[in-house]
Amino acid sequence: MIAKKREFYIGLTMLIGFTVVLGILFAPVYHGANGLSFLDNMFNSMSKGSAYYIPAMKVEADKLAGTTINLTLTVDKESQREILTRLLDQANASASTAGTDFTMTADLGRLLNACIIDAETMYNNDGATIVQKYQTNERVILFNWHQLLKKIEKGLTKEKLFKEGKAVALINQRAVETAYNYYKVEAKSVKTSAFMLIFALVFYVIYTLWYGFGIMFIFEGLGMQMEH
Repeated sequence: MIAKKREFYIGLTMLIGFTVVLGILFAPVYHGANGLSFLDNMFNSMSKGSAYYIPAMKVEADKLAGTTINLTLTVDKESQREILTRLLDQANASASTAGTDFTMTADLGRLLNACIIDAETMYNNDGATIVQKYQTNERVILFNWHQLLKKIEKGLTKEKLFKEGKAVALINQRAVETAYNYYKVEAKSVKTSAFMLIFALVFYVIYTLWYGFGIMFIFEGLGMQMEH
């Protein structure tokens, strides 16, 4: 039973309006994408500019120039062994296989720099260069760099080369993973998107309050209210 019609219908109108706006947010009206995807892409574009660690990672790689590593890794798939061999060729490293064992000898600094070059190319959204270089899908190449560095980190840790293993993990995280995650995202500065950023934050606050007050008026109209 409706105790206060005015409050009830105000709340009902607010919730109907809330639902309509929600439907618009989920509709593909923003160049084929919905509002949530549009905002997600906008925030990704703004965050990409602040996630450019490549120069610092080059410094880390250069510190390891001349450090020779000899590791035996486990690689189950033949197709992956072939790709890893091509990656090592870029660093003039040698590799041999025996069953699932993958033995490699490399200058760690040179290997990491070769990886960073590919990561920077992908960070700049130039996947065509990677495809031309390896004749393989660009995402597959970066994924295999990621897997190779993980295996190398594990091997170095096993050999108690903790400093080198930590550097490999850092480069894997800040160069390879970042480049993979932000591939095909166009970097934008916060300044150029300041209006949309402020609008999105203000809209979020207002939209949340909109829903909350709508519920409050509905319950008040039904004769319910909060008391101390």
